[in-house]
Amino acid sequence: MQIVSAMGQGAIKEIFGQEKALIGMIHCPPFPGAPRYRGAPVDALYDACMRDADALVGGGLDGLIVENHGDIPFSKPDEIGPETAAFMGVVTDRIARACGVPLGVNVLANAPIHAFAVAMAGGARFIRVNQWANAYVANEGFMEGRAAAAMRYRSLLRAEHVKVFADSHVKHGAHAITADRTIQELTRDLAFFDADAVIATGQRTGNAASLSEIEEIGAATHLPLLVGSGVSATNVAEILARTSGVIVASSLKQDGVWWNPVDPARVAAFVEAARPALGR
Repeated sequence: MQIVSAMGQGAIKEIFGQEKALIGMIHCPPFPGAPRYRGAPVDALYDACMRDADALVGGGLDGLIVENHGDIPFSKPDEIGPETAAFMGVVTDRIARACGVPLGVNVLANAPIHAFAVAMAGGARFIRVNQWANAYVANEGFMEGRAAAAMRYRSLLRAEHVKVFADSHVKHGAHAITADRTIQELTRDLAFFDADAVIATGQRTGNAASLSEIEEIGAATHLPLLVGSGVSATNVAEILARTSGVIVASSLKQDGVWWNPVDPARVAAFVEAARPALGR
């Protein structure tokens, strides 16, 4: 069943030039300043990102998101140092110049202001934000939606062309604060605060959102809906029948583990499995 209406195709069509998109993740290694950084040369970090980007784009994905997933444990937005945005800006620029596909940026944890800066510096077309409106309790502690400050910063940068992809009922957290409000209401809040696309996730990285939750979120918004966790060759066609795209990461890595390099064979199998649902 196709949930997304033609009204909601705006951001996907504008960025990717088609109705549905396959978006891969660049899980950056730990950057200098992060707890797991062990002194590797900076060029080695950039090269690792470029190898994954080449494998994903070469395998047929439509776009990429650059994410500082190696910076575990993640800091709250106000505690993220300027070095994180600086390194991510360089990575994004290098991938943009080499790969020629639309890019997004996700600065963890929940740092849209940093992400807008990286996107402008590196030529990205959108940012992903885990908590755009309302609040929840994340692994990092209490996490507020930062839409108001982020949109004012976007205006300051004259970056209105950089779109916002916002998670609904975000993973890795508890939603007790908003438990008196339905997922549909929380999803509608994303559009009310000027998000351009909605992302459904599972409970944690690599965990798939259920089809019932995907349909519940999709029925609550006119915005494009993507699934951003747990997508694989076995479920991608079923998910694409209900959405405008997918964001895929772990299932395309060696042995299906997020911190491993991208496996070109897994990318090829994934794209082949998705092809019938893409209409191209």
